[in-house]
Amino acid sequence: MVFPTDTVYGIAADAFSPLAVTLLLASKGRSRKMPPPVLIPRLNALDGLATDVPAEARRLAEAFWPGGLTLILHAQPSLDWDLGETKGTVALRIPADDVAQDLLTLTGPLAVSSANRTGQAAALTAAEAEAQLAESVEVYLEGGPRPAEGADALPSTIVDATAVPLRVVRQGAISLERLREVVPSVLGAGEEPEAVEDVAAAAEAAGPAEPAVVPAETAEPALVPEPAVSAEPAVHPEPVETVAPAVHPEPVETGAPVERPSTGAGTA
Repeated sequence: MVFPTDTVYGIAADAFSPLAVTLLLASKGRSRKMPPPVLIPRLNALDGLATDVPAEARRLAEAFWPGGLTLILHAQPSLDWDLGETKGTVALRIPADDVAQDLLTLTGPLAVSSANRTGQAAALTAAEAEAQLAESVEVYLEGGPRPAEGADALPSTIVDATAVPLRVVRQGAISLERLREVVPSVLGAGEEPEAVEDVAAAAEAAGPAEPAVVPAETAEPALVPEPAVSAEPAVHPEPVETVAPAVHPEPVETGAPVERPSTGAGTA
C-alpha cells in the first residue's frame, strides 16, 4: 500500500509479514541490507516493539512524537518478524499526519519506506508513486500533496538509542539544539562525549545569555553530513525524506540508501 505521511508518500507493508516486507523491498529495488523503519500509531507501542529503552530515548519520544524523529532501538527478541538485516534493532517513529495515524490505528505497526524506486525522487502524491511503482503495489491511497503546502520536505532526524549517550546518525527535521534541550548529552554526528561535556561546561561558566534574534532565513539549522561509520548501529531508511538518503530509515530517499552501522551486539 502507498499512503501519505507527514513528509512524502510512503510504501507500507505489514511489519509482521516477512513476505510483505520482501515484496516492499523488491518494489523499491532494495536489498535486505537496507531494512525499512516501522511506523507506529501511538507511544504505548514503543515497549511492545523495543526493549532496553534508555530513559533519554523515552524523553525524546515524549517530546518529539508525533513528528520528525526516528529512534533506533533494540528490538524485542520475542517478536516474530523479519525486516531484513537489522542486526537486532528496529527504527521507530510516529508520523505527524492524520491520515497516516488513522491508517496505523487500523492496521497496527507498518514497515514503511518512501514510495519511490531506489535512487529516484520521492513521491509527493499517490499518482507520482504509481508512476514509479506501478502494479507492484495493490492500493494507492491519495491524500493530497505531501508535505503540506508551505512545509519543508525534510527527512526525520535519526537517533541511535541502542547505547548511552544517544547519538544523532542523520540530521533532519529536529535540530541537535532542540534535542539537547530535552537530553543535553545527545551527541551530534561525529562528536565524542568529551566535546559535549566541554560545551556544557563552557555554557555553564558563561551564565545565562541574552536571547539572540535569529533571522527567519537562518533559523533552520544546517544539515550535518552523515559520518563514516564503522562500528555503530545501522540506520533504517524511513518513509519520510527528500533531502537525505533514507536510513531503516524512513521512506525518504534522494540518494543511495544509508546502511545502519553495526554495534556488534545486535543493533541497528
